[in-house]
Amino acid sequence: MTSPTTGPLRLTRAFLVAVLALFAVVLVLGAPAAPASAHDALISVTPADGSTVEVAPATVELVFDQPAIALGTQIRVLGPDGTTVSAGAPVLVGSTVSQPLAASRPAGTYTVQWRVTSADGHPVSGQFTFTATSAATAVAAGPPTPTVTDTPAPTPSATATPAAEPDAGVLSTGISPWAVVAGTGVVMLLAAGAIWWVRRAGS
Repeated sequence: MTSPTTGPLRLTRAFLVAVLALFAVVLVLGAPAAPASAHDALISVTPADGSTVEVAPATVELVFDQPAIALGTQIRVLGPDGTTVSAGAPVLVGSTVSQPLAASRPAGTYTVQWRVTSADGHPVSGQFTFTATSAATAVAAGPPTPTVTDTPAPTPSATATPAAEPDAGVLSTGISPWAVVAGTGVVMLLAAGAIWWVRRAGS
């Protein structure tokens, strides 16, 4: 005969097992899939590996299937005589890694040794070659071009404004001639009146 405590205990254990199983299923289904890490794969190079070009280009380019990381990325280009002709640091734009070369690039076979840090942080490396049939030389700087300076236009000199001629009806003293005539007439009338008065008084 089953004891009173045995039934509830079995039910509790079964419930816990069911809860744990459900929790495990939720973890398996809900956990995001971890992205698979993969190194960058080289798709193409310019100039192409083993190709022959007229002159060595000013820049070599490597194209990968995904963007690389600048830290640790190095490209070394060796000239026909074994000297390094790469100049400056690589330039990363999208999935393309470019390496500038020196201005003087002799004819012959070039070797490009590259080491690129993949997007997953792991480095990948390799090398390729190309041949230039002609040399590329640096263009010598010519004499400086004289700077043409604009000659300033002469400033027009100030022309003296001719003084206004005095009005014919005004004397140089600023008195109107009609005023002079009127004054003279008044003086003559006064003089004539004075003479007449003197004569009359003496008669």
